[in-house]
Amino acid sequence: MPKLVDHEERRAGIAEALIRVAGRRGLHAVGMRDVAAEAGVSLRLVQYYFQTKEKLLFYGLKHLTDRFTARVGARLRDVGDDPGPRATVEALLLAALPDDEESRTFHLLYTSYAVLSVTDGALAAEPFVENPDAAEDAVTRLLEQAREAGLLARGADPRAEAIGLLAMSAGLGTAILVGQRKPESAVAVLRYHLDRLFEGARDSSGTDG
Repeated sequence: MPKLVDHEERRAGIAEALIRVAGRRGLHAVGMRDVAAEAGVSLRLVQYYFQTKEKLLFYGLKHLTDRFTARVGARLRDVGDDPGPRATVEALLLAALPDDEESRTFHLLYTSYAVLSVTDGALAAEPFVENPDAAEDAVTRLLEQAREAGLLARGADPRAEAIGLLAMSAGLGTAILVGQRKPESAVAVLRYHLDRLFEGARDSSGTDG
């Protein structure tokens, strides 16, 4: 009896190959032939599943985003069942910093994809993040909870603060990526701003990131 082919498993394997090659060489330099060689399959098979390079990039980066989402979930579980808004916001922000190989690859490819989509209409037409405001909405809700509990600095606007914190985290991530800043320095900067936002009061559960 012929072996049944798991097409999703095949696609995932090709996506992992894309991520490995792009992590080494940069997203702009990766072709379908490179991905086929890395995955140990034929170019024709890669073309069968993805037809174009744009579709391959879209699928591969969505696969990477799903892995990153799971990483964030694991970090949140590590801070406990009821960590409070301060510790939860901190966990979300720190999860985005490229402090190991997987998070470095995510940050590199995410940034590369954004740059490529500026000049590539096919990429721009299919943003690989299904809900680009999800992180902003989540941090805003947490800061609203903190304000209601009297933990937030007086006059702080939860939405504006969420946007600023996420932009800061992204910028610090890029600084780590290019060697301008060490991960521990970026963590210290984020915690400094969180201390000011939460008026210096830390949740009793805390988190070391």
